[in-house]
Amino acid sequence: MIQYLNVFFYDIYPYICATVFFLGSWLRYDYGQYTWRASSSQMLDKRGMVIWSNLFHIGILGIFFGHLFGHVKRRTGMYAWFLPVAAKQLMAMVLGGICGVLTLIGGAGLLWRRLTNQRVRATSTTPDIIIMSILLIQCLLGLIPYRFQHSILMVAK
Repeated sequence: MIQYLNVFFYDIYPYICATVFFLGSWLRYDYGQYTWRASSSQMLDKRGMVIWSNLFHIGILGIFFGHLFGHVKRRTGMYAWFLPVAAKQLMAMVLGGICGVLTLIGGAGLLWRRLTNQRVRATSTTPDIIIMSILLIQCLLGLIPYRFQHSILMVAK
Protein backbone atom coordinates (compact mmCIF):
# COMPACT_ATOMS: atom_id res chain seq x y z
CA MET A 1 0.00 0.00 0.00
CA ILE A 2 2.80 2.42 0.90
CA GLN A 3 4.50 1.73 -2.45
CA TYR A 4 1.32 2.76 -4.30
CA LEU A 5 1.11 5.98 -2.29
CA ASN A 6 4.78 6.72 -3.03
CA VAL A 7 4.23 6.18 -6.74
CA PHE A 8 1.12 8.36 -6.73
CA PHE A 9 2.44 11.27 -4.67
CA TYR A 10 5.96 11.40 -6.10
CA ASP A 11 5.57 10.11 -9.67
CA ILE A 12 2.00 10.93 -10.79
CA TYR A 13 0.67 13.81 -8.66
CA PRO A 14 3.38 16.36 -9.61
CA TYR A 15 2.50 15.90 -13.29
CA ILE A 16 -1.20 16.33 -12.53
CA CYS A 17 -0.41 19.59 -10.70
CA ALA A 18 1.79 20.85 -13.53
CA THR A 19 -0.90 20.00 -16.10
CA VAL A 20 -3.59 21.81 -14.11
CA PHE A 21 -1.28 24.81 -13.67
CA PHE A 22 -0.37 25.15 -17.35
CA LEU A 23 -3.85 24.31 -18.67
CA GLY A 24 -5.50 26.66 -16.17
CA SER A 25 -3.08 29.48 -17.01
CA TRP A 26 -3.65 28.97 -20.72
CA LEU A 27 -7.44 28.96 -20.37
CA ARG A 28 -7.37 31.99 -18.08
CA TYR A 29 -5.23 33.84 -20.60
CA ASP A 30 -7.55 32.92 -23.48
CA TYR A 31 -10.85 33.70 -21.76
CA GLY A 32 -9.96 36.39 -19.24
CA GLN A 33 -6.90 38.04 -20.69
CA TYR A 34 -7.64 41.52 -19.35
CA THR A 35 -8.53 40.34 -15.85
CA TRP A 36 -4.89 39.66 -14.98
CA ARG A 37 -3.16 42.42 -13.08
CA ALA A 38 0.00 42.88 -11.11
CA SER A 39 -0.14 45.86 -8.82
CA SER A 40 3.42 46.91 -8.10
CA SER A 41 4.21 48.73 -4.88
CA GLN A 42 7.69 49.67 -6.06
CA MET A 43 6.44 52.99 -7.47
CA LEU A 44 4.95 53.96 -4.10
CA ASP A 45 8.13 53.62 -2.05
CA LYS A 46 11.44 52.06 -3.03
CA ARG A 47 12.93 51.86 0.47
CA GLY A 48 13.81 48.26 1.20
CA MET A 49 12.31 47.07 -2.06
CA VAL A 50 15.58 46.33 -3.83
CA ILE A 51 17.22 44.22 -1.12
CA TRP A 52 14.09 42.34 0.02
CA SER A 53 12.82 41.70 -3.48
CA ASN A 54 16.20 40.49 -4.73
CA LEU A 55 16.72 38.17 -1.75
CA PHE A 56 13.22 36.74 -2.12
CA HIS A 57 13.41 36.18 -5.87
CA ILE A 58 16.95 34.77 -5.90
CA GLY A 59 15.93 32.34 -3.16
CA ILE A 60 12.70 31.33 -4.92
CA LEU A 61 14.50 30.77 -8.23
CA GLY A 62 17.17 28.69 -6.48
CA ILE A 63 14.52 26.57 -4.77
CA PHE A 64 12.56 26.14 -8.01
CA PHE A 65 15.54 25.07 -10.12
CA GLY A 66 16.92 22.91 -7.33
CA HIS A 67 13.65 21.00 -7.14
CA LEU A 68 13.38 20.87 -10.93
CA PHE A 69 16.84 19.38 -11.47
CA GLY A 70 16.63 17.22 -8.37
CA HIS A 71 13.32 15.60 -9.28
CA VAL A 72 13.47 15.53 -13.06
CA LYS A 73 16.96 14.05 -13.20
CA ARG A 74 16.42 11.81 -10.17
CA ARG A 75 15.77 8.59 -12.06
CA THR A 76 18.04 9.08 -15.04
CA GLY A 77 21.28 8.58 -13.14
CA MET A 78 22.72 11.63 -14.85
CA TYR A 79 24.92 12.52 -11.89
CA ALA A 80 25.91 8.97 -10.93
CA TRP A 81 29.13 8.83 -12.93
CA PHE A 82 30.74 11.86 -11.28
CA LEU A 83 28.75 12.63 -8.14
CA PRO A 84 27.90 10.06 -5.45
CA VAL A 85 24.35 10.07 -4.10
CA ALA A 86 25.42 11.23 -0.64
CA ALA A 87 27.40 14.16 -2.07
CA LYS A 88 24.50 15.14 -4.33
CA GLN A 89 22.11 15.07 -1.41
CA LEU A 90 24.44 17.03 0.86
CA MET A 91 24.86 19.63 -1.88
CA ALA A 92 21.08 19.82 -2.31
CA MET A 93 20.55 20.24 1.44
CA VAL A 94 23.18 22.98 1.80
CA LEU A 95 22.21 24.95 -1.32
CA GLY A 96 18.50 24.41 -0.63
CA GLY A 97 18.99 25.64 2.93
CA ILE A 98 20.80 28.75 1.72
CA CYS A 99 18.10 29.50 -0.86
CA GLY A 100 15.40 28.83 1.74
CA VAL A 101 16.97 31.29 4.18
CA LEU A 102 17.30 33.90 1.40
CA THR A 103 13.62 33.42 0.56
CA LEU A 104 12.60 33.62 4.21
CA ILE A 105 14.57 36.81 4.90
CA GLY A 106 13.45 38.50 1.68
CA GLY A 107 9.83 37.44 2.12
CA ALA A 108 9.73 38.57 5.73
CA GLY A 109 11.18 41.93 4.68
CA LEU A 110 8.61 42.33 1.91
CA LEU A 111 5.75 41.39 4.25
CA TRP A 112 7.06 43.80 6.93
CA ARG A 113 7.26 46.55 4.31
CA ARG A 114 3.73 45.80 3.15
CA LEU A 115 2.37 45.93 6.70
CA THR A 116 4.28 48.94 8.05
CA ASN A 117 4.59 51.32 5.10
CA GLN A 118 1.40 53.40 4.98
CA ARG A 119 1.47 54.04 1.22
CA VAL A 120 2.05 50.38 0.39
CA ARG A 121 -0.49 49.25 3.00
CA ALA A 122 -3.17 51.49 1.46
CA THR A 123 -2.90 49.69 -1.89
CA SER A 124 -2.49 46.17 -0.45
CA THR A 125 -5.37 43.75 -0.47
CA THR A 126 -6.07 41.04 2.07
CA PRO A 127 -5.16 38.27 -0.42
CA ASP A 128 -1.74 39.93 -0.94
CA ILE A 129 -0.98 39.64 2.76
CA ILE A 130 -2.45 36.13 3.09
CA ILE A 131 -0.49 34.78 0.11
CA MET A 132 2.79 36.25 1.37
CA SER A 133 2.11 34.82 4.83
CA ILE A 134 1.38 31.37 3.37
CA LEU A 135 4.62 31.51 1.36
CA LEU A 136 6.58 32.37 4.50
CA ILE A 137 4.94 29.55 6.48
CA GLN A 138 5.72 27.11 3.65
CA CYS A 139 9.32 28.31 3.62
CA LEU A 140 9.58 27.80 7.38
CA LEU A 141 8.19 24.28 7.05
CA GLY A 142 10.81 23.53 4.39
CA LEU A 143 13.57 24.67 6.73
CA ILE A 144 12.62 22.44 9.67
CA PRO A 145 15.88 21.10 11.15
CA TYR A 146 14.89 17.41 11.25
CA ARG A 147 15.13 17.33 7.48
CA PHE A 148 18.91 17.50 7.81
CA GLN A 149 18.96 14.12 9.54
CA HIS A 150 18.34 12.07 6.40
CA SER A 151 19.50 8.45 6.38
CA ILE A 152 21.75 8.80 3.33
CA LEU A 153 23.65 11.62 5.02
CA MET A 154 24.06 9.47 8.13
CA VAL A 155 25.52 6.64 6.02
CA ALA A 156 27.90 9.09 4.31
CA LYS A 157 29.47 10.07 7.64
